[in-house]
Amino acid sequence: MLKPRTRIQERNSRAILEAGLDVFAQHGFRGATLDQIAEVAGLSKPNLLYYFPSKDAVYLSLLEQLLQTWLDPLAHMNPDGDPIEEVLAYVHRKLELSRDFPRESRLFANEILQGAPHLMPDIEGPLKALVDEKAALLLRWMDEGRIARLHPVHLIFSVWSLTQHYADFDVQVRAVLGPGHDPFAEAGTFLDHMFRRLLTPA
Repeated sequence: MLKPRTRIQERNSRAILEAGLDVFAQHGFRGATLDQIAEVAGLSKPNLLYYFPSKDAVYLSLLEQLLQTWLDPLAHMNPDGDPIEEVLAYVHRKLELSRDFPRESRLFANEILQGAPHLMPDIEGPLKALVDEKAALLLRWMDEGRIARLHPVHLIFSVWSLTQHYADFDVQVRAVLGPGHDPFAEAGTFLDHMFRRLLTPA
């Protein structure tokens, strides 16, 4: 039986993951090094290796946490709720994730851009299964005439792209909008209006 971690061990482990998130989000997996992560965490490299035996171990731990965070909003789409409101709630939850977890979003984007070498089993497994389940729910709502008929998977893709853009391209968004704008508040209003019109049956 494993001994529970001490408070210092828990703190150091969190510091390493937080530092890894910074470094991987900025440099990608290939560009990141254990030395960079240790420096940002304020630990020596041997101390880091006591908690995580490799760069891969830090990265995989972050990805496992991230994937669950990313799947939760879609999993919470309620089959018994109002269809349009359920999709809009999903849009807003995804936008809030982009606002609150921009580094995680960029980490995920970098992994996908590299061909998902670490995440492909999860993408082809739990992620695809959840998307298939919610696509079937969307199709049922369409068959019942409760939302407009659209390709359900591409509808989900559109939510991903139109919300994660604000995290992955934050610098561009803020530069184009200029000072005095709250990108996420404005995006929330715009996306709510757009998806409501898109989903409302003719």
